Amino acid sequence: MRISSPLPFILGLLALPFIMGCGSREAAIDSGTRDGVLHFGNLVEPSDLDPHVINSLQDFNIVLSLFEGLASYDPVDATPIPGVATHWEASEDIKTWTFHLRSNAKWSNGDPVTAHDFAYAYQRMLSPKMASEYAYMLFCIEGAEDFIAGKTEDFSTVGVTVVDDHTLQIKLAYPVPYLPGLAAHSSWYPVHQATIEAHGAMDQRGSRWTRPGNLVGNGMFVLNEWKPNQVISVTKSPTYWDAAEVGLNEIRFYPIESTSSEEAAFRSGQLHVTTGVPIDKLAVYNNDPALNKFISQNTILATYYYRFNIRKAPLNDVRVRRALSLAINREQLVDKVTLGGQIPARGLTPPDTAGYTAGDMLHGDFAEARRLLAEAGFPGGEGFPELEILFNTSDGHRRIAEAIQQMWRENLGINIGLYNQESKVQSNSMRDGDYTIARMAWVGDYIDASTFLDLMLSDSGNNQTGWANDDYGRLVNEARYAIDPQARFDLYREAEQILMDESPIAPIYFYVNSRLKQPEVKGWHGNLIDIHNYKSVRLEAE
Repeated sequence: MRISSPLPFILGLLALPFIMGCGSREAAIDSGTRDGVLHFGNLVEPSDLDPHVINSLQDFNIVLSLFEGLASYDPVDATPIPGVATHWEASEDIKTWTFHLRSNAKWSNGDPVTAHDFAYAYQRMLSPKMASEYAYMLFCIEGAEDFIAGKTEDFSTVGVTVVDDHTLQIKLAYPVPYLPGLAAHSSWYPVHQATIEAHGAMDQRGSRWTRPGNLVGNGMFVLNEWKPNQVISVTKSPTYWDAAEVGLNEIRFYPIESTSSEEAAFRSGQLHVTTGVPIDKLAVYNNDPALNKFISQNTILATYYYRFNIRKAPLNDVRVRRALSLAINREQLVDKVTLGGQIPARGLTPPDTAGYTAGDMLHGDFAEARRLLAEAGFPGGEGFPELEILFNTSDGHRRIAEAIQQMWRENLGINIGLYNQESKVQSNSMRDGDYTIARMAWVGDYIDASTFLDLMLSDSGNNQTGWANDDYGRLVNEARYAIDPQARFDLYREAEQILMDESPIAPIYFYVNSRLKQPEVKGWHGNLIDIHNYKSVRLEAE
């Protein structure tokens, strides 16, 4: 899932619905702890709250509170646990899965949640007009690719069968042992048909069904308020099947546009949890015994990288792309710029992803980079055209971009410009192909290497580079059918080597997540995919 970033405009602290002044008012975290209201810094204004449209982790943080899939996430390690489904079983060949839905699952308007709701959602997700970036997450279902390609308009040809109101059977095109992990993802969430169609067509993007007063969900919370660029509030749902176990009464998500502003809000008692920590404050929190209790750091399954638009010259030349990638000093970046314990990346997939480690896939050095650029017709950078690095507005992203800009100047003799856009605009620019070089980050949607390698398939809505390679696609597809893990890993390594040789992307580092958290927040655990089951979260005064 794409990791979003802060908006460019300044959302000053006065935009938050609480003011701290001379101790005359109770801090938001104090009243929040007493009343069960979690104040959560979530970086950006969401692109949408439609689970079939969202495309960033920050969007998902909100949607996770409003909807629930067949499976949910374990509070500690985010592995799949029962959600709407009480249990499931797979056939011997792992190609037919049967999910048994709980009879007391309800929508927020009181309607029962049934297997028909999931079948409708999957038809919507795979409808060509939806143009969902995440549609490929359902391509493992038998007939799904033919349906989205328009080869048939008959959804009954897709391997989704409603056995009865509380039994859903899914037939797959190939074995997927990690299917429950997929089923916990927002692309597999059910939607309420009557609500969708009361505000437009089934496959219409951007309708008003996701607005307060309109949205009908089946999650732990209901949408209470959405003030653009200020706050989104969700309140505990009385119709949720396990409402008695939900410890929070409300969550308020704030789109605070910079980690510096977010840290200031945390320090003044306005936030329980942040999404990040400013680079220049990491050492302060880590080294000060009085502050160390507030910082939380853990490795997550995520990669920071630059993508190249190969539809635009000279990036259509693999030698140019490889030169740009090889000329980045990743060790220097993590040691001198990012400062958060990140790991230099020479492949797309983080090491030890469900047992898979690609190893060093980028072979070469600065001299090789200069040789490749000269061979492409730009000796010493001479005649190289003006290109720009597009990034979402953030001090951290700018620092990285400036460092790489300097590395390319010193190592290749080329000058690259910098261009920042707010998160939603940048996302649209990449989707439309309106960029040359763009900053990107991806956090695994589930714990398996395929969540990274499927990303770069030609039919992935999240590829957005224009790159396609038949051998890469063939190897990734063969890996899907490989039952033996080692055989599967070998195919993945061969595919990932092609990706690095072709270089439509330049991996930069593997993430270590850093955030600030008040001690009053209990049940919030760091995990590999940075997803937190709000059911386990409690607020308890110290």
